[in-house]
Amino acid sequence: QVQLVESGGGLVQAGGSLRLSCAASGRTFSSYDMAWFRRSPGKERTFVAAITENGRNTYYADSVKGRFTISRDNAKNTVALQMNSLKFEDTAVYYCAGRRGSTVYIMSQNRYDYWGQGTQVTVSS
Repeated sequence: QVQLVESGGGLVQAGGSLRLSCAASGRTFSSYDMAWFRRSPGKERTFVAAITENGRNTYYADSVKGRFTISRDNAKNTVALQMNSLKFEDTAVYYCAGRRGSTVYIMSQNRYDYWGQGTQVTVSS
């Protein structure tokens, strides 16, 4: 069982930056793909970014490419999402998610078994 706890959300002006962090419990973190998803007001939860268990491969939604960076530290059981050049439309609750390492469907939320409680990011225009 893996427990995930997000932190780092808050209020920021458009053009600003925030760094989200997700701390994972358990001794098998290095065998998990990790990802960030978000739910904007009135919308369904969508994929933001993912990183493979060994950190070699990363994936991004088109809407955040070039602005967001996902990274992980397997020694500290953490995954981070650096968000730069934030836009009003980035306002959402951001969720950390994890699953056993796999070669397929890394951007599909129904492939993830473990979820954090979410952290609110609000971007003012």
